[in-house]
Parts: sequence; structure tokens; C-alpha cells
Amino acid sequence: MTRRHVVVAGAGIGGLSAAVALHRRGWEVTVCERAAEPSAVGAGIVLAPNALRAYASIGFDAARATGDAAPAAMDLRRPGGRLLSRADTAALTARYGRPPLAVYRPALAAALTAELPEGAVRYGTAVTSVDHADGDPVVHTPAGPLAADLVIAADGIHSPIRRQYFPAHPGLHYSGETAWRTVLAAGGPPVRAATETWGRGERFGVAPLADGRVYLYATAVVPEGYRPADVRAELLRRYGGWHDPLPALLARIDPAAVLQHDLYDLAAPLPRFHQGRLAWLGDAAHAMTPNLGQGGCQAVEDAATLAHLLEGADVRAALAAYSAARCARTDALRIRSRRAGRVAGLRHPLAAAARDLAVRATPARAARRALDDLFAFDGFGQTT
Repeated sequence: MTRRHVVVAGAGIGGLSAAVALHRRGWEVTVCERAAEPSAVGAGIVLAPNALRAYASIGFDAARATGDAAPAAMDLRRPGGRLLSRADTAALTARYGRPPLAVYRPALAAALTAELPEGAVRYGTAVTSVDHADGDPVVHTPAGPLAADLVIAADGIHSPIRRQYFPAHPGLHYSGETAWRTVLAAGGPPVRAATETWGRGERFGVAPLADGRVYLYATAVVPEGYRPADVRAELLRRYGGWHDPLPALLARIDPAAVLQHDLYDLAAPLPRFHQGRLAWLGDAAHAMTPNLGQGGCQAVEDAATLAHLLEGADVRAALAAYSAARCARTDALRIRSRRAGRVAGLRHPLAAAARDLAVRATPARAARRALDDLFAFDGFGQTT
């Protein structure tokens, strides 16, 4: 029997996850990545229980591949250090079967790549367009065309393939915030808990990673395109007076390793996530702000759902079912994440004080229900 061939555009977490899932189901896999090589500089990613469950459904053990340490708790604090809320790791494990796992993104990408045949990932190979006017998809690259039985557009938030097939779509919406991200090497004072601290129009997050490194991220409400001349001075000015251990962590930052990106989501949902034998996945399909920590997790859910549905023989029917399974859930999270960012980014002192009071007053049962919507996923496109 001839093996079916899938071409994946993009070697991000979503694209690699889809490639691994389909390779394990007997597909021949080619991953085309526009970057010349894997990035040597990266950030952290928190794999929530829904993403870990999705990985388990495709036979990939993220904890074994990257390390299984979990933070003791996930705290929300004010700049002075006052605790607003806490999610205890033991309680999360009891409720969802596993705790969130914070890992170094390049390490996760490397672990996924190691699951694929040698040469399956082609760096320096951009997908310029996808044609299937005659019914058979053809992927165009500078190195020449590639025939495929299935094409997965995992080509990121600025997806050229999305623009090709949805030219009337309004594109991206600027959230009003920019973000800085970096990872500190292992060896400093231990960080036990993951913490996010909310100021007025500013946030700072800390997450201990599974391999001993520490992931830092910060956001600020600024005009689109804002880029400070001195990153270290900017971060110290904004967050250097906040609670411990933030000043000590900021002192360890290498400015050359700090990534800055303005935060965007899709201005409107796509009408569907497929066209013939072409499917969109991850940010290319449903770009969302990181306020719920679900952007990468939803890409993993996409990959698991798509692989499960493609176990049948009819690719077109499987992709239609994939759209039906994924569109509503991901768009609801896109909207919810946008709203969460607006609340977290409040700048007026009275509004921020009211927000903090509301967080502290939220009953534990209501907080658990909110997490249930995010984390209860069976790996095949349904919440449990």
C-alpha cells in the first residue's frame, strides 16, 4: 500500500506535533521551515494538562522528553508581593491527572524533531504557495514543487497560506501590549513557584522550567511598534522595584537574549480551518494572545485532533470534521484571551484596584470551573 505524504509548512511546536502524530500513523512526512536552522534563542512554553493529554493521545511523552519538574504553585500577585490567588500544583494534579509542565521551547522542538526520520525537517525551505486546482495539492518552494496527499499550514501568525486562501480576511488585531521574553540559565537561586504579577498596564511572569532554567516574560501597554533603545534599562525601570525575587532575576538578564514581540490575535475567526486537502493549524488558524497560556496548547490539541480524524481513508471528510471540531473551541478561547488581557492590562488606579479585589474575592469553585474549560480535553476534539 502506498504511504500517504503530508507536507507541513512550519516547524513550530504545532507543525512538529502534527508531523510526529502523522508519522506515527504511517504517513510520510516533510516539514518545510523558512528559517535557516533551529533557533538558538528561545522562550519557555507552559504545557497545560489539556496539551499534555493531547500529546499522550499521539504517543509523545513531553515530560520524559524535556524533564518532568513542575512548579509548586502558580501564584498571581501585586507588585508589592501581595497574593491575589494561588493554584496549587497538587490540587491541579488531583483534578486534571497531571500538573502543567513548563519547558524550554527549543528543547521541546528538538525532542519532537528527534521523533521524525532524518531529513524530514527541511530548514531554509519556505512554502511560497499551495495549489490544488486539479484536486491534488502541490506545495511550491524555492527548491521546487512538492506533491502531497495533505498539506498542513502551520506557518505562524503571519501565515502566507492563510492570506492566499482568505484574501478578504481582516488579518491581525493589535492587543495594545508588547511582550518581552527571555530564559535564564540554570544555576541561580532556585525558583519554586510560577508567578504572574499584575501592575497597572504592566505584568511580569516567572516560570521555573523543567531543566532548571527560569522563563521570564513581561508585558506593557504601549503603542504598536514601540522598541526601547536599552532593553535592560527599560525592564529595570518598569519592574525593578517590584517584589522579590524579580529584581534579582532582572539582574541576570542578557539583553541580547531578550525577545520582544507585539501581541496580536486574529481580528475575526476564519470561516473554516480547511480547504480541500489543506488544513490550517495553530497560530495560522486561530492566533490568540498569550493571556490564557493556550496558544501553543491549542496547536497541540489541533495536531492530536487532526491525526485522530485522519485515521480514516477520506482526507477531505477528515478535514471537514477537523474544522467542525476545532473552530468553535479555539475562537471562544481567542475571544476569552483578548478579554482577559484587557482586564489584566487595566491602567487606571481605581479600575486596577477593583480588578484585584474581584480576583481575591472569586470563589475557588468558580476559579476551578474556569480552568475546567481550558484543561478538560480528551485529545480528540472534545472537552470532557
